[in-house]
Amino acid sequence: MITEKVEKALNEQVNAEIYSAYLYLSMSSYFDSVNLPGFAQWMKAQAQEEMVHAMKIYNYVIERGGRMLLGAIEAPQTQWENPVAAFEATLEHERKVTAMINNLVEIALAEKDHATNIFLQWFVSEQVEEEASVDAVLQKLKMIGSQGQGLFMIDRELGSRVAPVSLPAAE
Repeated sequence: MITEKVEKALNEQVNAEIYSAYLYLSMSSYFDSVNLPGFAQWMKAQAQEEMVHAMKIYNYVIERGGRMLLGAIEAPQTQWENPVAAFEATLEHERKVTAMINNLVEIALAEKDHATNIFLQWFVSEQVEEEASVDAVLQKLKMIGSQGQGLFMIDRELGSRVAPVSLPAAE
């Protein structure tokens, strides 16, 4: 059985993961509007990955006998100055999510909820990968700037990212 405090925190995290998907879908639309389809594809894949994260937590709460109470999703930003600014915002957002995951771990430990602590370790590792992935793109963008052939080369590279095949089902 999941404690009320852990259940509430995981409900909030599902909301945050869905917001992340919404933010990245908004970034995808921005990149499509400035004719960078590879960047748009990368962000679409990122949005789908965030929904996978949300569903992992959703299913976990249900498996533990809890209930998901979905809240309103805040409207995301819709415009960025350039690709560098968009990826700086992405890195900042991923760092915020990392802090939220770390806080969830602290709550699970305080509640002596070892199952949730173990479950959350996947997310801890995932956030390391998320931040590194975004930072790698950001560093390339800073190296080449927001204009020229380099931008189109990165656009082609980012367009090869494949989204997760499907959302996880409840087990």
